[in-house]
Amino acid sequence: MQNCWEFKKCGREPGGFKVDEEGVCPAATYEAADGFLGGRNGGRACAFITGSLCCETLPCTVRDKEKNCEPCSFFNELKYFHGRNFSLKALLQKVKHQTG
Repeated sequence: MQNCWEFKKCGREPGGFKVDEEGVCPAATYEAADGFLGGRNGGRACAFITGSLCCETLPCTVRDKEKNCEPCSFFNELKYFHGRNFSLKALLQKVKHQTG
């Protein structure tokens, strides 16, 4: 499975085609989540990272994400393939373990 920026082709990864216009997405550079569900940086944790895209176009907070990510096909694939390992709790445990 791909990282969110590869799946969505948003162009906001470092060196992406929309970086000059919209900036680098925080999910693409969130190193604390590196390896979460096999992704690079926050590439599979975008639903839990403030400032990443929701509903394809709108940056939003983590609070907004619960409802806004539901229609996202990438979000739903992650939920399907990873089950309860795809959760904010699982991400926080990984981050806590890394920062120890």
